[in-house]
Amino acid sequence: MSTTRAVWLFVAALTAIRLSLLAATNLSFDEAHYWMWSERLAPAYFSKGPGIAFAIRASTAVFGANEFGVRFFSPVLAAGTSLLLFYFASRLFGATAGLWAVIALNATPIFNIGAVVMTIDALSIFFWIAAMFTFWLAVEKSPGFSWYWTVTGLLIGLGFLCKYTNAFELISVLLVLALVPRLRREFKRPGVYLLIGMFILCTIPPIVWNAQHGWITLAHLRSRGNLDRGFNFHPAEVLSFLGQHFIVYSPLLFLAMAWGVIASWRRLNQQFKILFLMWFGLPVFIFYLLLSVNKSAAPNWDGLAFFGFGLVATYFWWERIHTSVLVRICASVGVLVGLIMSVVALDTDSLRVAGYQFPRSDPSDRMRGWKSATEALEKMRNDLEAQLGEKLFLIADARDRASEISFYLRDKRVEGPGHPPAYIPESQDMVNQFSFWPRYDQFVELKPGMQRPEGEVYTEENGVNLFVGRDALFIRAGEKGRVPHNIQAAFQSTELVGTIEVSRYGKVIRIWQMFLCRSYRTLPL
Repeated sequence: MSTTRAVWLFVAALTAIRLSLLAATNLSFDEAHYWMWSERLAPAYFSKGPGIAFAIRASTAVFGANEFGVRFFSPVLAAGTSLLLFYFASRLFGATAGLWAVIALNATPIFNIGAVVMTIDALSIFFWIAAMFTFWLAVEKSPGFSWYWTVTGLLIGLGFLCKYTNAFELISVLLVLALVPRLRREFKRPGVYLLIGMFILCTIPPIVWNAQHGWITLAHLRSRGNLDRGFNFHPAEVLSFLGQHFIVYSPLLFLAMAWGVIASWRRLNQQFKILFLMWFGLPVFIFYLLLSVNKSAAPNWDGLAFFGFGLVATYFWWERIHTSVLVRICASVGVLVGLIMSVVALDTDSLRVAGYQFPRSDPSDRMRGWKSATEALEKMRNDLEAQLGEKLFLIADARDRASEISFYLRDKRVEGPGHPPAYIPESQDMVNQFSFWPRYDQFVELKPGMQRPEGEVYTEENGVNLFVGRDALFIRAGEKGRVPHNIQAAFQSTELVGTIEVSRYGKVIRIWQMFLCRSYRTLPL
């Protein structure tokens, strides 16, 4: 059997397994929030571009608004990324090296999680490796013209629409062209400008949206990097940043990659392949390493760097794996450890089967208990409505619960076009995407024939708040603490009416308190 056929069979088998796992857990709160985006398509959103919203909209249109529908593209994109990596590595180093690159990739825990859970990373890495491949093809044809230049610009742009970090790939392209003498002539040819132009076209939607919404994404990104609090030198944060990579990329695989990259540094200016791959990793990695001097970045933020680095390491170790039994053993052990960690990451119950008991919380709890808790909430709401003889609107204490509740409610009962099924507490701050959707505290234009709510004391000219005088159900996590001030002040009274607990293996994984909030009156000015 040929190596290419073996790779296709390997990827097909993995994809089938991953598809079977999609409905095994509830959505994570990020997935539920992205689903809400997909129901309200826009050129951009509070923190990210529109790519994931459009992807989820496409898959749920076919498979429905369920876990499988939301996550469908995760294993499909993982398969596409694996095949692109194989063909790219095969072109650089040969088919067998490409096979081992694919095996190492699919043994990496963080990649396996992203192959089941629908996040922006699945889209981002697919477009990153695709653009890297097409740019190599464009360079191969230099000095002749190739439409691969335009395709590369489009792929970088599409990646940018999914994750803004993909813009670093344009820097990688320009650095490779500038650092290789024979390629500098490309700055005098149209190819590189077609590439840049196509990328710029893709940036227009999020730029226009941000211009219309106070450049909120820039403020959010500054906050995510902790730059809004100043920049200081914290060595422990750098160590934390590097240390996390050993966990999510598997210790032996990450160590082998780091070793291969460092050892290959001396060949940076001797072999074009090494230079090419290295500069498709360094800009992203250096940026987040410097950011981690102030506050440790999450280990997936610089994930794009490890495709270039991984191929450099593949080339380094491939030269030694044929001549050293020890290297072959270590490589096999590294892959095996990565696979075991991936299985545990995808199904922590496998540890329970082995007799391990979690002393605290199970990491997978973040994707469990949402559906059953929401079902209990919905029953409580229906019972209260039957007693009160009126409809209640829902307010959750945070984006996470509001998103999960909105997804798992069977009767979503939105209050109007664009309204979410569950709101977050009113605030003058722009805290997340809920701040830009219709809210219960906003005033709308009073149209002819509409009646002002009874008891309304103040309105903004011809505006009216349609929620004034209505009752709500407020949901907060935990069983201790007070109702937030902006809920207490906005209603005449708040009363605890119930508590929902969700347990698994004898441990409580989710506690919600329900408060009946009577007669909304808007916050005082």
